Amino acid sequence: MDMEQAPLGIDPAIPSVARIYDYLLGGTDNFASDRAAADKLAELTPNIREGVQANRRFLSRAVRFLAERGVRQFLDIGAGLPTQENVHQVALRVAPDSRTVYVDNDPIVLAQGGRLLADDRQSIVVDGDLREPEAILSDPRILAHIDFDQPVGLLMLAVLHFVPEDDVAERAVRTLCSRLAPGSGLVINHLSFGDIDDGKLQEGREVYRRTATGSVTPRTRTEILRFFDGFKLAEPGLVSTGEWRPEPDEPTIPKLPGIDGFSGVGLRS
Repeated sequence: MDMEQAPLGIDPAIPSVARIYDYLLGGTDNFASDRAAADKLAELTPNIREGVQANRRFLSRAVRFLAERGVRQFLDIGAGLPTQENVHQVALRVAPDSRTVYVDNDPIVLAQGGRLLADDRQSIVVDGDLREPEAILSDPRILAHIDFDQPVGLLMLAVLHFVPEDDVAERAVRTLCSRLAPGSGLVINHLSFGDIDDGKLQEGREVYRRTATGSVTPRTRTEILRFFDGFKLAEPGLVSTGEWRPEPDEPTIPKLPGIDGFSGVGLRS
C-alpha cells in the first residue's frame, strides 16, 4: 500500500506486526515502514520467511485436525491480516456449519477482515486484545456467535510472544481456557530462540520495539509447555512447527540460521 492509502488514524511510518507478517508471507497490505522492518528481520534471521510460511501451514493442519474431531467453533486471537487458507476457509471445507471469530486490535486487520467477511454470516472479526481476556469472553458479538458450552478451537498463533510478561501471558491463556468445554482444543504457535546469537536477538527486539505492538519475547519449550496445563497434547506433542503432522507434499524447511518456533494442539477431555 502507498502512504496515502492509510486508513484514518493509522500512521504508516510506524511498522505493524500484522503488516510485517503480511509482507513476509508475500502479501500487499503493508507500507514501506513494514517492508523495511521485515527486511531488517530477514537480515538478522535468514529463516524468518520460511518460518512464517511454516506457521501458516501449521494453522491449516491444526484447524483441519480439530474440525475432523467435531469442533465447529473457532476463536482466533491475534488473527492478523487475511491471507490464503484462513481459519474459516479451512474449517468450512471440513464442516460447512463451522463458525469462526477473529480477534485483533490492529485497525487495518479489522478493516480488511470486515471487508472480507462482509457477506459471511458464519465468520466475524472483532476488536479485542489478548491482554484483556475478560473483555473478549464478555463481548456480546462473540457470545452471539460462539456457544462456550460446546467445543471451541482456541487459536493463539504467533501472538503470545508479543506479551513479554510471563504472568500476563499465562493469566490470559488460563482465563480464556477456563471457558472451554470438554472436546475443545487449544492451538499455540510460539517463537523460540533457535540458534540466533544474543546480539542479533537484541537487534530484532529493537525492530519490534518500534512497532505499535512493542517488543518480542521468545520462550523456551519448557516455558511454552506451561500454556497447555490442563490439556492433553495431541501427538506428536509440542514440536518445531514444521514437525507437527506435516503433509507429504509440503516443502521441507531449509536449515537456515535464525529463530525457531514450537507448535502444539492441546485437547480438553
